[in-house]
Amino acid sequence: MKVIMVAVSSINGKLTKGEETNVYSWTSKEDAKIFFSLIEKHNLIVMGSKTYEAARTIIKLRPNKLRMVLTRNRRKYKSDMVKGSLEFTSESPKDLIKRLEKQGYKEMLLVGGTEINSAFLKNSLVDELHLTIEPLIFGKGKNLVSEVEFEVALELLEVKKLNKKGTLYLIYSISKAKLLGY
Repeated sequence: MKVIMVAVSSINGKLTKGEETNVYSWTSKEDAKIFFSLIEKHNLIVMGSKTYEAARTIIKLRPNKLRMVLTRNRRKYKSDMVKGSLEFTSESPKDLIKRLEKQGYKEMLLVGGTEINSAFLKNSLVDELHLTIEPLIFGKGKNLVSEVEFEVALELLEVKKLNKKGTLYLIYSISKAKLLGY
């Protein structure tokens, strides 16, 4: 399965502005347009529970579009589950991919945060990174990945300047992943 990780960050790699969970409070309309076009294009979207909590009010469920939320506490979301549209799992990223491949999925859009991004990257499961960089610097906020030991080499495939402020949209292929110390 092809896994495409999508993220927007400040120049210094922050996914959030301090404790603010609403990413749309600081990101550009150009980034939103790209992000929602990717959401529209993909029928499998995977995120963690923190991303789900931040976005739950704007998620529009549709048949034939599965949103899968990785969580340690599936019971907490029992009333939110809509079979085939919004599901919750505590599977490992590898096991989740295996199961979804068996169900016929060929491509996954990964829209996670720090922990989910790290789990997929650390296990060499990401094929592409679509990264929007907003021309901002935040002193505090969540990082693109958590501080665990791993290394991923990327190759730039495409770069687009999205607006006059200098918002950049970058597409990278993941050329190799190497775990350090494991």
